[in-house]
Amino acid sequence: MPSTYTPAENAILSAAIAHVPAHGFTATTLSNGARDAGYLEVSTNLLPVGVISLVKYHLVTQRLALSKDISTPPIQEPTNVLENVRALTLKRLRANEYIIHRWQEALAILAIPKHIPDSLHELALLSDEIHFLAGDTSVDTSWYTKRAGLSAIYASTELFMTQDRSPGFKGTEEFLDRRLEGAHGLRTAIGEIGRWAGVQGMGVINGLRSKGVRI
Repeated sequence: MPSTYTPAENAILSAAIAHVPAHGFTATTLSNGARDAGYLEVSTNLLPVGVISLVKYHLVTQRLALSKDISTPPIQEPTNVLENVRALTLKRLRANEYIIHRWQEALAILAIPKHIPDSLHELALLSDEIHFLAGDTSVDTSWYTKRAGLSAIYASTELFMTQDRSPGFKGTEEFLDRRLEGAHGLRTAIGEIGRWAGVQGMGVINGLRSKGVRI
């Protein structure tokens, strides 16, 4: 259980995640999770910030899950940092497969202005975790540029994945490889993260609103 959650929060959220494929990142999903965990549906009041709690729970638990089987393939020796970064990034993306048809809803929630600081913070934590697990031991200014660059790459690849209809998300894997090969500079990275959290996110919000989703 992530240490940032109380036992009741963890019980509700971990049970609710199973309902995301059917009901999305919604209050209905939280209510179903509370019921499955043995709480009254009103117990969702334990999560005062609402459905963002469910999105963040997925982000946190999947980030922490990266280290659970780090000793197994496809992770290579620390000398192959780039290959390790690729493998870990792809592993994290694949953790979204079972809810990818709902992930635009999550991105819309993350892009709401009051949630953007937490969204970017979690993205930064993910990038740092991937580099750490990949064996990156740099202590110079490249420490920052590598993490900013990977944050941008991950964000853009995740957006691409929500539209990918290729078998086994092969298109997403190829997109990731192109991004890793073409990564260059902190300015580009910061610009792309901004588009992910702002323009891209608002586009998702507006699209979902046009379909009647209440966001």
